Amino acid sequence: MTKCSACSSKFPRGDYAPLATHYYIQSEQSDPAHVMWLNRFVTNQKMSQQDLERALHRLFDLKDKPVSDWMRKKFVERFFGVRPHPFVLALQHPSKRTLLGYVIEHQHFLRQWVRSCSYIMAKTDKTDATLYELDNINTEFGGFGPDKLSHYELLLRMGESLGMDRQEILSTTPLPDTEKAIDGWDDIAKKSHWVETMAAMHGLELIADRTLVDSGATLHYFEPSILDKSNNEVTEATKNFLREGYEADAGHSKEALDLVDKYSAEYSLAEDVQATFLSSIDLFYSYLMARLARGEKLDLED
Repeated sequence: MTKCSACSSKFPRGDYAPLATHYYIQSEQSDPAHVMWLNRFVTNQKMSQQDLERALHRLFDLKDKPVSDWMRKKFVERFFGVRPHPFVLALQHPSKRTLLGYVIEHQHFLRQWVRSCSYIMAKTDKTDATLYELDNINTEFGGFGPDKLSHYELLLRMGESLGMDRQEILSTTPLPDTEKAIDGWDDIAKKSHWVETMAAMHGLELIADRTLVDSGATLHYFEPSILDKSNNEVTEATKNFLREGYEADAGHSKEALDLVDKYSAEYSLAEDVQATFLSSIDLFYSYLMARLARGEKLDLED
């Protein structure tokens, strides 16, 4: 089976006619979730049911390549294309409010990250996937002692270096878009195959993958020169946090996507992975906007 990215309804794998009929009926009824999905990933122009079927086939056609190649392409289009995501633009040379918005909302994301990875381990019997997730949870959340702090700890220290008390960071509730995204990822982890969850979560690490410029990205996650020792644009704690993701996520995301390729082929799940990945990057887009909204809110409060 494959599924609708907007509502998770399931349809026969490899046949886009039923999926096209579903989207066509939902769009005719002006269902917001389906209409917005079509506008983002297919077209904002009205189509016949037959044209929509052909368009969906083009969208999901892997062209005999691994599903991870398709994921990279779609991620670049969504976040680093002709119109890069506004948060990516703001992070090129970030202001204090952009970074604090990042800190406050991202701590909630990382706590969900651990839960999602735990679901993968609970559902899989594959040793390589389990070992990957164990390492990932420690890297992101647990850490490896004082010489190798977790991304979570580095994030909190970045916030402290920007003048915000740790307890204030931890006690701040997430904005609605962050909460909605967290609920969406939790739903994916609970209900979807573990390979889909792996694609949904670890595909997001592409955001800091510096090799995306080789796949058509128009810019990096942030301007790399801000990490230079001679650059005082951001605090040292901010450099430490950004550098960790910048140096690790290329390898981290590749290892995870290699596992997605391997097991989506073994379980014949490529189309399910594609649909779930599109749902996940939709959630991620809104979540990144929440980082900016938080920064603006802090600015107003100041």
